[in-house]
Amino acid sequence: MKKHNFSAGPSILPRVVLEQASKAILNFNNLDLSLIEISHRSADFVAVMEKAQQLTLNLLGLENKGYSVLFLQGGASLEFLMVPYNLMKENGKAAYIDTGVWSSKAIKEAKLLGNVETVASSKDKNYSYIPKNFSIPQDAEYVHCTSNNTIFGTQIKTFPKTDMPLVCDMSSDIFSRVLDFSQFDLIYAGAQKNMGPAGTTLVVVKDEILGKTGRTIPSMLDYQVHINSESMYNTPSVFAVYVSMLTLQWLKDLGGLAAIEKMNNAKAKLLYDEIDTNPNFKGTAAIEDRSHMNVTFLIEDTEKAASFDKLCKEAGISGIKGHRSVGGYRASIYNAMPLESVQALVDIMKKI
Repeated sequence: MKKHNFSAGPSILPRVVLEQASKAILNFNNLDLSLIEISHRSADFVAVMEKAQQLTLNLLGLENKGYSVLFLQGGASLEFLMVPYNLMKENGKAAYIDTGVWSSKAIKEAKLLGNVETVASSKDKNYSYIPKNFSIPQDAEYVHCTSNNTIFGTQIKTFPKTDMPLVCDMSSDIFSRVLDFSQFDLIYAGAQKNMGPAGTTLVVVKDEILGKTGRTIPSMLDYQVHINSESMYNTPSVFAVYVSMLTLQWLKDLGGLAAIEKMNNAKAKLLYDEIDTNPNFKGTAAIEDRSHMNVTFLIEDTEKAASFDKLCKEAGISGIKGHRSVGGYRASIYNAMPLESVQALVDIMKKI
């Protein structure tokens, strides 16, 4: 029976990517060696890294615009610390928009290195909306936001306009829609949602914003060290980078961000339409701020939950239990999720 994987992460990957990656584990590039056995400095793997970096810039429309692409480790959680280390002067200030668990964790880490002003927060309504109409202090050295909130099912549609460097955690919606990515000075994203397996973190940074803090930065936390070493200051996560490269190529072959956005919009509309018209279900996020990656909803009559859960299990629907902070259900419909899987979930919802 086909499984429909709605897991929030590590999450679904394209079938063709998994098939290519499995072959590389046994025999990579006809070397009679596994991908995970060869040197990360070999010509074969260097080519993988370079292609992944080139595909990233191409898909984001940032080629020849002064950006560097890094594949690092430590997840987005380490970026919570690396961002202020690299962008905030000692005793400096940064502005943060608090829209969920991960942005609040980023704020906590930044406070270790300087002054943090939370310029807007949706915590008052359990992060069910995106704050709007806030001002940014002119003495902030950067502004940080989280584009999509995996747990609470909200997504920023319009990003703040600012003369200061704009930093965005895009861990759960990177490569999912068309944006003017040049508005961001630094983007970071854990791979395990839309790009690859857990183990590598994408960082795209505008070169000109670095080296201005006056800090002594530990080497492993210094973006410039990693840029100078071409993401190989230490041994990279070769498998995660390779699978990310395959996924980026898959996305380019589909037609890039414009094509995948159209598919993502269709999936989201199908599911949200059912939530809005079926009296047994209720969405938890403000309608204007709903995520097209993580759809959060409740079942109105909790006595029907057991029946719904049973039907989902029988249909091979996996990973839709909501996060404990929200409860209910969460259907993560990332890039690789086919429309037929969303339809399978909707068909079950109609039976309740």
